[in-house]
Amino acid sequence: MDRKRVESIFSHTPEIRCLVVGDLMLDEYLWGKAERISPEAPVQVVDVLREELRLGGAGNVVNNLAALGAQVSVCSVVGDDENGWALLKEFSRHDIDIKAIFLDPARRTSRKTRVVAAHQQIVRIDRESREAVPSFYEEQVCSWIAAHINEFNVVVLSDYNKGVLTPTVIATAVSAAAATSIPVLVDPKGSDYSRYRGATLLTPNRKEAEAASDVTIRDAASLSQAADTIMAAVGLRHLLITRSEEGMSLFTAGAEAVHIPTVAREVFDVSGAGDTVLATLAVGMASGCTMAEAAGLANVAAGIAVGKLGTSIVTPQEIIDAVALSHRDSDSKIKCLDVLAPLIAAEKGAGKRIVFTNGCFDLLHAGHVKYLQKARVLGDLLILGLNSDESVRRLKGPKRPLICQEERAHILAALDCIDYVVIFDEDTPLNLITALRPDILAKGGDYALESVVGREIVEGDGGRVELVSFVDGKSTTNLIERILELYSAE
Repeated sequence: MDRKRVESIFSHTPEIRCLVVGDLMLDEYLWGKAERISPEAPVQVVDVLREELRLGGAGNVVNNLAALGAQVSVCSVVGDDENGWALLKEFSRHDIDIKAIFLDPARRTSRKTRVVAAHQQIVRIDRESREAVPSFYEEQVCSWIAAHINEFNVVVLSDYNKGVLTPTVIATAVSAAAATSIPVLVDPKGSDYSRYRGATLLTPNRKEAEAASDVTIRDAASLSQAADTIMAAVGLRHLLITRSEEGMSLFTAGAEAVHIPTVAREVFDVSGAGDTVLATLAVGMASGCTMAEAAGLANVAAGIAVGKLGTSIVTPQEIIDAVALSHRDSDSKIKCLDVLAPLIAAEKGAGKRIVFTNGCFDLLHAGHVKYLQKARVLGDLLILGLNSDESVRRLKGPKRPLICQEERAHILAALDCIDYVVIFDEDTPLNLITALRPDILAKGGDYALESVVGREIVEGDGGRVELVSFVDGKSTTNLIERILELYSAE
C-alpha cells in the first residue's frame, strides 16, 4: 500500500459512522520522577509532576476512531458516579456521541491509575466493577442498538470482560448488523469465543488465541491450527492474530493466510495498541479496503502506537508519513549476491515466501511492470535477477542493451513490487537460484515448464515454478522498431 492509496482512504473517513459497544474506563496517569527509596518500606518514592486523564478500554478505541476522522457513537453502561461523569466529560470534549451511554447508580465506573516514572510504569491501581450489567440496563443497550443499527457503516465490540458485553448484548449487536450487512469487528476476551458467533472479524493476540484454541503457537503450522480451530468454532470469515514483534497474521475462510511483518520501531508501551489496531481495521473496512489492506494499515498504526507511552491515539498523518518512509530508496534494494544471500536466508527463516524472477528489462515498459506485479503477488518478497550488460550482449547482440545495467537496476528498484535487485553476469540465473533457494520461480508464459532454468532446484526444495502471462503486444523489440519507424520517416 503506497502513500497515495492511504491518503485516499483517510480522505473518506469523515463520511464513516462507527458504533462502538463495550466496556468504558478512565485511564489516569500520574507522571513523575523516582529518585529515592522510602524510609518506611523498600519501595520507590514517586514525586508526581503531572496528572492526566485519558479515555480507556473501549474509550480508547473510540478515541482512535475519532482521531482517524470517523464519526463515532458509543453504547455502554457506566456508574452514576464521579468517574462516570468525568468519563462523559472527556467524551464530550472530543465531540463523541454519548446518547447511548447509560448510567447505573449501583455500578462503579472503571478507573485505572498508572504511576509512571522514567518512562516506566511503577504500579497500576484498578478500581472497577466486573459483574455483568443488570438485566434492565442490558435491555436498554439492546433496544438502542436494534433501533439505531442502520445509522452506521461498521460496528466495533470492545470486550474488556467488565460486564457490558453480555452474551445477549453481543448476540443483539451481531444479528442486527447482519440484517443490514454491516461488518462487526470484535476485540475478544476469555477463552470461549462461541459467544461472538456471526461476527465478521476477531482480533485476539497470540496468548488469547492460544487460550481460545487450546493450541500452543510455536510455528507456522501451530499458528494455522489455532486459527482453524477458532474460525470453525465461531463461524468466522476473518481472523487477525496479532503476534507482537512477529507482526500479524490474517486468516480468511477459503483463502491463504497473509502474514504481515512488524514495523521496526522502538517499543515504549504496548498498552492500547490492540485498540489502535481495532480502530484502524474498522476505518479500513468501512472505507472499502480489502481485508489484507486494512490489516496492513492497522499494522502500521500499531507500530506507531507502541512507540508512545500509555494509551495513545494515532493520526492519519502519522500513518501516511510511516507508509511513505517504508518506500525505500532504490540504492537500498540493489544488492550483490554475497550480501543478499544471508538476508534472504533470514527472511525464509522468518516464514517469508521468496519469489525469484530474472531478465534483461531493457527499455522498461508496461508489459514488464504488469509481469513483475503479478510475480510479486505470488509470495512475500520478490527478487529480480538482472542480466548484466555483458550478459545482455551475449543474449541480444552487440547493440544491446540500450540502457546500462546500473540505470536498469535503479529503475527497477524504484518499483514497489520489487524488494531486491541483484545483477548477474552469467547467461542464466542458475547460480543465483542455487544460492538464494527461492520458494517460487516465476517465468514468462512463453516458456515451457521443462525448459525453465533452476526448476529442479526449486521443486527439489518443495517449491514451484509459476508461468506468468505477458501483456500482448508489449515488448522491447516492438518498442525499438516503433521508434525507428517514426524517426526514420523524419
